[in-house]
Amino acid sequence: MYYVAKFLVWIAFHISFRLRFQGRENIPKKEQVIYASNHRTNADPPLVGCGARGKYAFMAKEELFRNKLFAWLIRSLGAFPVSRGKGDTAVLDTAVERLEGGRSLMIFPEGTRSKDGKVHRGHSGAAVISVRSGKAIIPVGIVFGEKLKFRTRVTVKYGESIFPGDYVDDLENPNPRQLVKLKNKYMEEIKRLVEGEPETAESAGEEKNE
Repeated sequence: MYYVAKFLVWIAFHISFRLRFQGRENIPKKEQVIYASNHRTNADPPLVGCGARGKYAFMAKEELFRNKLFAWLIRSLGAFPVSRGKGDTAVLDTAVERLEGGRSLMIFPEGTRSKDGKVHRGHSGAAVISVRSGKAIIPVGIVFGEKLKFRTRVTVKYGESIFPGDYVDDLENPNPRQLVKLKNKYMEEIKRLVEGEPETAESAGEEKNE
């Protein structure tokens, strides 16, 4: 059922938008990963999923499960509910279980949709899940114009793997400061994918002299 639902969504989104993917070679073919993406619309999970490999799961706000038909669809695609603002540790347990059960995980660290298209401050949930599961994080940038509408050109960019062991010395007993470093790393990469390389003083001087 999962692959049927995913195929139908893939067709619908390729009809609705002019989709382009970059960096899919960065996604491991046989390993589960955590896709950490910027968040602009409710369409973000299937947008990321259209280029993802294998099965995936993602968190969705509990309000989306009130409509039985829509709840069935997103559950078929791997969604599980989360109550925002409640700090429910059971959600983290569920996320790790999905990864250990053979599904990659999709997460949106900003926690809410960006209204201006920029990448805002992120949370450490993806870092905690990565450390607890040992799975790498793939930063993702969803890029389009001011609004997502019919036949909008959408580019989904997948960055290089970020491994928890490169930032956290002890995965069994992670240091909070090292978790923050891991979080800062994937947020920096997401921002780079969405907004481009930050301008340096040297590059600004070169542009001025041209």
